[in-house]
Amino acid sequence: MRSFFAHAPFRLYLGIVLIAACIILGGILPWFAPGDPLVWYSAPRNQSPSAAHWLGTTSLGQDVFWLLTYALRNSLLLGLVVAGFSTIIGVFLGLAAGYAGGWLDRVLSFFMDALLCIPSLPILILMAALFGGQLAMPIIAVALIVFNWPYPARQVRAVALTMREREFINVAWFSGESSVRILVRHIFPYIAGWSAANFINTVLVGISTESALAVIGLSSAQQATLGTMIYWAINYQALLAGKYVWIGSPVIAIVLLFIGLFLVSSGLSMRSAARRMSV
Repeated sequence: MRSFFAHAPFRLYLGIVLIAACIILGGILPWFAPGDPLVWYSAPRNQSPSAAHWLGTTSLGQDVFWLLTYALRNSLLLGLVVAGFSTIIGVFLGLAAGYAGGWLDRVLSFFMDALLCIPSLPILILMAALFGGQLAMPIIAVALIVFNWPYPARQVRAVALTMREREFINVAWFSGESSVRILVRHIFPYIAGWSAANFINTVLVGISTESALAVIGLSSAQQATLGTMIYWAINYQALLAGKYVWIGSPVIAIVLLFIGLFLVSSGLSMRSAARRMSV
């Protein structure tokens, strides 16, 4: 752990603190909720922040604080699922295409280029229209995975193409090491740091896309996310009613989460660069 932070810039520390706060708020606190905050009229309506309701209540009789914890948990879960599968699929297929070459590289490159040319948000809007105006979270996650794996695959393929010609790769191949062992042991370490940064960036893409769909009413309004919190606040005119905490809390949560993820991503990149220079 000490070696991990040896070359870590301050922005990495700050980003970790912000993300840890979001994880505590969205991953741990929902288990301690006194009731289900999704149920309407489970609390007095339109209450100002108080000791009983830290962030007040909504026009639907929901506690804003506990609703925020549930919304943050679901948004984080969606972002992590999309980022995890997109990064794993992209890295695996990118390594396979770049190292193997030949027909496999041509086929995978065709799908990468085709999907990169298709904008995901209009397709999701079209899918929402086909599904009756609202997309369930699993469908959004699958669609985002399909459209996001080509980004890491393209980058990893380029690295694999250059590294397969290196002398130490040829030595490993002539020594009898399998292709899988060469990819895992000799090539993947060079892209591990970049893969982590791509994972973090994809979390941002997943959360921001779902929030955009929710705000315009195309995500499942029955599922608590940061986007659906904003959607219901807009529908019940929270700004005109002076309920700034109701609509402001998910916006602030999104901003802090994005800043934290950006700081960690850029901090990891700076740390990797500092380590390469010190070697």
